[in-house]
Amino acid sequence: MTREDCVARDERDPLGLLRNAFDLPEGVIYLDGNSLGARPKAALARATDVVAQEWGRDLIKSWNTAGWFDMPRRLGDMLAPLIGAAAGEVVVTDTTSLNLFKALAAAVKLQASSARRVIVTERSNFPTDIYMAQGLASWLERGYTVRLVDSVDEIPAAVDQDCAVLMLTHVNYRTGYQHDMAALSAHARAQGALTVWDLAHSAGAVPVDLHAAGADFAVGCTYKYLNGGPGAPAFIWVPQRHQAAFVHPLSGWWGHAAPFDMAPDFAPCSGIGRALCGTQPVVSLAMVECGLDIFARTSMQDIRAKSLELTDLFIELVESRCDGHPLELVTPREHARRGSHVSFTHPHGYAVMQALIERGVIGDYREPAIMRFGFTPLYTGYADVWDAVAILKDILDGQAYDINTRRGAVT
Repeated sequence: MTREDCVARDERDPLGLLRNAFDLPEGVIYLDGNSLGARPKAALARATDVVAQEWGRDLIKSWNTAGWFDMPRRLGDMLAPLIGAAAGEVVVTDTTSLNLFKALAAAVKLQASSARRVIVTERSNFPTDIYMAQGLASWLERGYTVRLVDSVDEIPAAVDQDCAVLMLTHVNYRTGYQHDMAALSAHARAQGALTVWDLAHSAGAVPVDLHAAGADFAVGCTYKYLNGGPGAPAFIWVPQRHQAAFVHPLSGWWGHAAPFDMAPDFAPCSGIGRALCGTQPVVSLAMVECGLDIFARTSMQDIRAKSLELTDLFIELVESRCDGHPLELVTPREHARRGSHVSFTHPHGYAVMQALIERGVIGDYREPAIMRFGFTPLYTGYADVWDAVAILKDILDGQAYDINTRRGAVT
């Protein structure tokens, strides 16, 4: 494998032209789309139009004339095919944490008539997911608890007659490990438990079919692989079979059956609108559409195929060209168990990552000692992988990193 081979693969890449849909800075190899996706070129013009025309000139009329009011549902329908959902089952709204709270609360409510009082999740899950489950459990009566498991192998046994909900992130944020959603959902269902899946590191990166997997609820963000912008609204999936019974404590007016009746008592609307809460962030929602538009030009199967090629190449090159350095792969080699980012540990991982960033290779760092490299097939190329590893090798060979590097607020 040579750099010329990588360039040739880029030239043959059926997704190669989609790179032109993004505004990527010169001299930067961006391997952090698993944390914040790159900006679609269309986003700048769209934001200007929303601010200058729809807000600036049309003012409040735009709730009707520009379709602001319907955006959460319309964007949800655009996103639905990427996760194996049907129309009318997804809304783009609020944050992942808030949507997770809604989904957990609804699942617990559905289990209220049983004696089940345990929410099961992994200790290695993204912390906010654990925090939201702990927060909900602490507010509920009748002794709800959160049970943390320390390995994937422990999950089946932990989902027992006491388990009300199994809450998992499909692709682990640290390691890139991808769960077998169908198998775990089937196991939970057989034990009488419901499943809530966090798709933050899956949506737009790996094929997901929530219906085929037999999942019960799902949430996720739009600012990673879906390229919706920093802090962009998240999404929540509620299948039609659960919508009539879907209730949660955040009963805001956008989830009301007739919000502009201004009635003093809450009456939930029908369908996926039940998952809405308060007034929507219109400018941010408009940016989400720019990201979703790009996915209409390809397929999740093509995205997945390139993702696996990119991550295979990165692992191969790091292990062959950086041999002898204290790097340890923590991401699964098995394709079925791997998401779209690759993580290596290094005793001075933070310092090495900062040196990479200074050289124009942007990844990120997560405790303990994990360097994460995200591969977004819509704009990451094979030559990018080659060049990133060449720079990593140069830094490691020359020990060109400062172990006393001061940490920023965001790592």
